[in-house]
Amino acid sequence: MRVWRDGAELDAGPRQQAQLLALLLAHVGRPVSTRELIDLIWPDDVPASALNVIHKYIGALRRVLEPALPTREAGSYLHRRGNGYVFVAGPGTLDLVTFRELLARARAAPAEEAREAALDHYVEALGLWHGPAGDGVFHGSTAPPVLAALDDEFHAGCVAAAELAVALHQPARVIPPLRLAASMALFHEPVQASLVTALGAAGRQAEALSAFQAVRDRLAEELGIDPGPALRAAHLQVLAQAPRPTAAASTESTESEGERVSARRATGLVGREEELGVLRRAIENALAGRTGLGIIEGEPGVGKTRLLEEAALEADQRGALVVWASCLEGVGTPSMWLWEQALPVVLDSLPPSAREKSLAGGLGSLLESRHDDAGPPVSGGRAQFRLFEQVVTVIAQASSERPMLLVVDDLQWADAASLQLFGHVMGRLPAGTAIIGALRDRAPSPGSELSRVLAAASRLASHRRIRLGPLGLTDVAELIRREAGHEPGVDVARNIHVRSAGNPFFARELSRLLIDRGAFGDVDASTRAGVPSTVRDVVRDRMVGLDDGGRDLLRVAALIGRELDLGLLARAAGIDVAECLERLEPLRALGLLESGPEDPFSWRFAHDIVRESVTETTAHQQAVRLHLRIADALDESQTDDESITERLAYHLRAAGPLADPVRTVEALKRAGRRAATKLAVAAADQHLELAAQIARTAGLPELELSALSLLAVAPRRQAGFGGTTFDLLERAEHLARQLGQEVEAAGLLFARLFGAYTFLEWDRERLVRRLSEQGEASRDPVVRVYGRQAWGLHQWDSGNIGEAYRCFSGNDPALLDGVVSSHSETPIRRDVSGEWPGWLAVVTALHGDVETAGTLINKWNGPEDPYAVATWAYYITIIASMAGDAGWVTRTIERWMAVGTGRAAAQQEHYVRLNWYWARALTGDDPARTAAEAERLLTGTLVDPPRWGVAYHHALIAEMWLAAGRPDEAGVALDRADRALESYGQRYAEGLVLLLHARLLHARGGPVGVVRAAAEKARKRSDERECYLFARRAERFLAEL
Repeated sequence: MRVWRDGAELDAGPRQQAQLLALLLAHVGRPVSTRELIDLIWPDDVPASALNVIHKYIGALRRVLEPALPTREAGSYLHRRGNGYVFVAGPGTLDLVTFRELLARARAAPAEEAREAALDHYVEALGLWHGPAGDGVFHGSTAPPVLAALDDEFHAGCVAAAELAVALHQPARVIPPLRLAASMALFHEPVQASLVTALGAAGRQAEALSAFQAVRDRLAEELGIDPGPALRAAHLQVLAQAPRPTAAASTESTESEGERVSARRATGLVGREEELGVLRRAIENALAGRTGLGIIEGEPGVGKTRLLEEAALEADQRGALVVWASCLEGVGTPSMWLWEQALPVVLDSLPPSAREKSLAGGLGSLLESRHDDAGPPVSGGRAQFRLFEQVVTVIAQASSERPMLLVVDDLQWADAASLQLFGHVMGRLPAGTAIIGALRDRAPSPGSELSRVLAAASRLASHRRIRLGPLGLTDVAELIRREAGHEPGVDVARNIHVRSAGNPFFARELSRLLIDRGAFGDVDASTRAGVPSTVRDVVRDRMVGLDDGGRDLLRVAALIGRELDLGLLARAAGIDVAECLERLEPLRALGLLESGPEDPFSWRFAHDIVRESVTETTAHQQAVRLHLRIADALDESQTDDESITERLAYHLRAAGPLADPVRTVEALKRAGRRAATKLAVAAADQHLELAAQIARTAGLPELELSALSLLAVAPRRQAGFGGTTFDLLERAEHLARQLGQEVEAAGLLFARLFGAYTFLEWDRERLVRRLSEQGEASRDPVVRVYGRQAWGLHQWDSGNIGEAYRCFSGNDPALLDGVVSSHSETPIRRDVSGEWPGWLAVVTALHGDVETAGTLINKWNGPEDPYAVATWAYYITIIASMAGDAGWVTRTIERWMAVGTGRAAAQQEHYVRLNWYWARALTGDDPARTAAEAERLLTGTLVDPPRWGVAYHHALIAEMWLAAGRPDEAGVALDRADRALESYGQRYAEGLVLLLHARLLHARGGPVGVVRAAAEKARKRSDERECYLFARRAERFLAEL
């Protein structure tokens, strides 16, 4: 669905608003009740406000269509009819009305002399269609039946038009709409039969037979049936036709083929005009100040990169800034490689002052090589989101000056951190920006992280997914013609098409092979046993003629990667650059490698399949030796370049026992620090786990400990604690004690303890007592701080708020800030202490001093750091909900939103959202619905596995149900809170739970004396625990009775 006013295309608004318009257009001239509209737009989970939303959308659509329309005026198009709405279309207003009028004229012209005019009407009517009805508004199975009925009108029109066009010997006129209809209705046999018949009648028998074969295979593979009578008749008709068409058909066929060849030469593509058109629309959206998103998927060699190149060329010619990034295979590829390619181009397009400001922030750590021997950054989740937002900001700055197209090839090789940032940018894509990406759908299949990104993409309104399939016979023949320089024979083209299965890369390679063997004109050559059956066989066949030096150079190159550094390749091969260039020439002549057109010294593999084929021919022991040679070459030339650290570590690890383990471990540690600096958490973990494993195997405890210590820092919180993490932390603590590093051991134990409390491990008290006893016995002030903080956390968890307050507030602030005293050479680990001020603030509030609690963390509420504001909002909303102050929560959320983050770190966000739901319910924002939403969120995030705060948030949901006047649901929530208290501890929430039990009794009309006794019990329990905040809330409730 597309909408124009005065020649300018309009945005129909949010997805559901656009769906509403599409439904009214589909029912043009007929009133549609609001009940029907609601059922069509919300087939499941109809919101209580649905009717109000419909009315709001109608008003918004009236203003879109007629901006000058006065408020509350109906205007010319959208009118109220009873309890529904109707779209009224004037002449020429709606293509659907025009289409139906033209079909009616065509069908009303039965006379022989009027058949030409009837065909004209058909062709004009069918030309109005550009895809499925509602395409881009409704997706897949969510499209309502009324839109499928419109598609059926188009299909019926195509079948009727095809019959008339074939009878008039003008089949070429209906082939374009028939192709469109066939792509829309893959199993609609009358449409498919009409296409086969029209192609055959136009003299395009090869295409007709290919189309029949495609639909026959589709019916067999997906439905398990044979073609029906209409398709079989069309097939027989094509087979029975003479080789040469009639003169009229020949003329039309030649003209049509000429148009196609002209289009191919104009674009440089073969058979991909429709797919290029989809990408072109994404680019046009960016040029018009909107956003576009296109994802191409297909098998290796099917032409994804070539299609991206053509789209990028068009965008560049139309004035867009084209930013290209290719992901590379292998764990040796640096983390965030996608963005290390893309962001410098984006930054270079900015004014120097803006560029420098961006690099001075988090982008500098991603893009600039820095020697950072410190541990990875603190609070990885928040820091990563901050970096992601900076990337979005930079892209927005660049696209505001010049529309931007970001092209990402080979997404299947992207590392996890690159994909996370890709998904973030995709979801917050700035206006004037389009993204097109390509990935293999197999070899390998998309991983879990990529699958999540693709699923998120599919929910975006601007998303278009292109499945790039094999080429047809005609297009393969054109590829062969271009390769050979003359038309191939029909049988040769058919044989290559069959052997290649329509894969363009393989078809081209087979053509080259036959040409090289001088057998291109031999009909039987492509079917002989000696002809390779896969692309990999083609590559191996070419390698047979190389000498030992050429094969060795090729194998070194394949292990380096698709893009080759000439100097590195020469050093790894043990030759000088001049000799390396000489050896590369035969590889280029064989089509295995290619040099850049602009830089003859930049070399790359012709295709990833070629490189993969070479590595598969390399014996394992030979590959091990070659990896070590590549590592030596990297070390030899660029020892001071941090950008190679991850590649060096990869090659040393792949060299296995041939590499010195100390060298390998140190390289992996540097790679881990480098990846963590870029906030590539998964990559950092992988490097450091490997370093620890190799060090342990080699009997190097100091190196193992140093790797495990890096592994234990805060970015792991983002990935989540788990059994493997806990095992590593315990191993690291054991090593630290074995090596006499008391402070390091205490810090590692505290990190382990933090995870135990996050996931409410049943024996977490055991870890607390260990660390507390160590702190009491130690003379080191840092170890004593760890011990007191651990004991305070335990007291908070147990509900002894006064003792927790004294533990947290009794520590030396200088030590908490990381100052090293004369008694300790190791400061507090920042990864475990970064949020200690927030802990103190919450316990201070529970102890009764809410005002001081707020001031303790107000330093985080600054104007320059949205991430610090997110952390501040996290703790303030907890404190405010404990105080029962819904207004304070709302103001905090508004401040948070105003800063522009909109989100916190993943784990924090769950808590913030729960507190926000609580505030909304208590301030009258549809309390029942809000409570239900909060309950679903709690169940999905904090219940299984149980996390810190589960009992408290069950209590908040009970309070929400009470605000909704639903005591039964409140009782269920309080039962869950009771069970959580019993199962997991978390007794700090007990006073609130007891108070809510008293309020529930009151809501159910219980005797005042019973209610008062229950509230007094809550007050007394809170007083005993020095939880004066909940005690005062109980007192206020008692006063109200």
